[in-house]
Amino acid sequence: MNSQKPLVEIFCDGGCRGNPGPGGWGAVLESGGHKKELSGYSPRTTNNVMELTAAIESLKALKRSSRVIVCSDSNYVIQGMTSWIHGWVKNNWRTAGKKPVKNQELWQALSAAAAPHQVDWVWVKGHAGHPQNERADELANEAMDAAGK
Repeated sequence: MNSQKPLVEIFCDGGCRGNPGPGGWGAVLESGGHKKELSGYSPRTTNNVMELTAAIESLKALKRSSRVIVCSDSNYVIQGMTSWIHGWVKNNWRTAGKKPVKNQELWQALSAAAAPHQVDWVWVKGHAGHPQNERADELANEAMDAAGK
């Protein structure tokens, strides 16, 4: 990675109450001693959509091209961006089984949001005491609580 670009660490999480159901996402962004928290809510969604949305919105919040470490407890997001997406693009957004990729628009949005940056995708175990991951989970739940769900 280019050491001239700022390093940003993103810890993101999404969740639902019911799947589908009301959902929320949260993220903690840290860079050079600065910290920013983001969150959002959707009235009817899925867990995977909220996980993707957390990553998308986090990357979209960056104001300049950066070195980024995206930490998520979602294997879906991490595997999708490090492995599966290459085959999906090659196969015109079809799975190995020739079916349309679920959440294609969100995967495309995540790919576009990541494009200006040098991104490392890192899986962290959820609900295992990782402070920033726990905070991202809290933010997702607070977003759902604020919406009365």
